[in-house]
Amino acid sequence: MKKIVILASGSGTNAENIVRYFEESDLARVVSIITNNAKAGVIDKARKLGVQSIVLSNREVEDGALQAKLQSLRCDLVVLAGFLRKIPEELTQAFENRIINIHPALLPDYGGPGMYGKHVHQAVVENEEEVSGITIHYVNENYDEGEIIFQEEVEIDFEDTWEDVEYKVRELEYRHYPSVIEYLLPNL
Repeated sequence: MKKIVILASGSGTNAENIVRYFEESDLARVVSIITNNAKAGVIDKARKLGVQSIVLSNREVEDGALQAKLQSLRCDLVVLAGFLRKIPEELTQAFENRIINIHPALLPDYGGPGMYGKHVHQAVVENEEEVSGITIHYVNENYDEGEIIFQEEVEIDFEDTWEDVEYKVRELEYRHYPSVIEYLLPNL
């Protein structure tokens, strides 16, 4: 049985979706959700789902405590689900091709520092893009530059607000992230 650890900083809707997807799986389980935000909604979701939650400060994320925790959990795959902190290079090396992220745009467009959540969707609308989507990629030492694993696009209507784009993209995230994780697990 493979062990998945989710890193999240916010409400935890993607984390919840992934936990539920693997609840009945013979392949993997989410063994822990780690957050860098003591007030994150993901903590309550983890409790309700019966999954251990751990809060680490940003300093602990950067000074090796996160890496030590992942190693102590014997984690096979680290899944970023709205984790708003850069992963230290030492951790990307220790877990090479075993940390993945989902980005709410079609990388390489709309990636990099500060490009997350509504900031991405606002930029997509402001630039009058005709499509947006999701990118699932391996995490390396640079923001949103790891090898792309999967992309899916969605059409943007001219009258769509950033909230409309966010809704469309989130639907893609919920539909595809768990199955891409499942696809990767046998090769770990």
